[in-house]
Amino acid sequence: MAGSMTQLNNGITLFFSLLVEAMPFLLIGVLFSSVLLLFVDEQKLLAIMPKNVVLAALAGSLIGFMFPVCECGNIPVARRLLMKGAPSAVAIGFLLAAPTVNPVVFWATWIAFRDQPEIVFLRVGFTLIVAVTIALIFSAQDDMRPFLQDNLTRMMGEPESSAAADPEVSPLLKSGTFLMQSPGQLLQLDAPPAQVLAQVAVAPPPLGTRLQMMVDNMVLELRELGAVLVIGSAIAALVQVAVPREIILGLGQGPVTSILAMMALAWVVSICSTVDAFFALSFASTFTSGALLAFLVFGPMIDLKNISLLLTVFKGRAIVYLFALAAQLIFLLTLIMNLYTS
Repeated sequence: MAGSMTQLNNGITLFFSLLVEAMPFLLIGVLFSSVLLLFVDEQKLLAIMPKNVVLAALAGSLIGFMFPVCECGNIPVARRLLMKGAPSAVAIGFLLAAPTVNPVVFWATWIAFRDQPEIVFLRVGFTLIVAVTIALIFSAQDDMRPFLQDNLTRMMGEPESSAAADPEVSPLLKSGTFLMQSPGQLLQLDAPPAQVLAQVAVAPPPLGTRLQMMVDNMVLELRELGAVLVIGSAIAALVQVAVPREIILGLGQGPVTSILAMMALAWVVSICSTVDAFFALSFASTFTSGALLAFLVFGPMIDLKNISLLLTVFKGRAIVYLFALAAQLIFLLTLIMNLYTS
């Protein structure tokens, strides 16, 4: 009975630790998401994106230097980028790389591994390789909508091909609520956010109105993403308590099993990318460098905690693709490093 109570107390402590650790970064991500919605001109945003798909994937992977968010905060920003009409290569690159390729995480990793600077730079390098590769794979899909949740595709509006099919149809013949702004100019009030902003681009609302809209959008996203973050944190805490860590650590022998053990540990502990370097440092004397890098690169991309958040953007099969591709690429890169340094 005492052991069960101890496990319960440990689970509750882990749950609140994960939640408290993640919530500030979720707030940062939602803030940037709302700023993108109301204060960044989507046409200008898309105009600065490279047309070449490889450069677009690389640009998306490097945006994290401007939006330093954790793996909890990058998801609402990536979702907003998709709603804004950004190329899938940009959104996927940002989604996978931003939690690691940003100045806050680089600084934290440098502090933890200042005696092993190769870990710091290889973490960034491996992350960029994986993020760009997966972004290019997803960009081969002409229409991302089959991979996205239905509520997100509705907010993105109709595909361009559908919109172009009836260019002569008057807005008054379509369903919706319209407001006459000026002679010949109609605003559809219940259109997806991106379409509403496009309609008011000619005469944007006053700053005070936009600030109020930003706050309203933050509240809506926090209600949606905050709920799934709580569920994800609870699942991560349950797994950490139910599965003895010694079972995972006992597999950490050799160039292959050590990588698999650290990837499994990264998936289970779901620790924030801003502090995971200090967690990994505690295993530096017993695990290979490749295994440490597997933990530092894989964890911020896919873990138990952010799967629930990813489900607000992608359908289940798309997350399976992301998970499988990331795991295989990271395993291959870190295995090559282990074999090369052994």
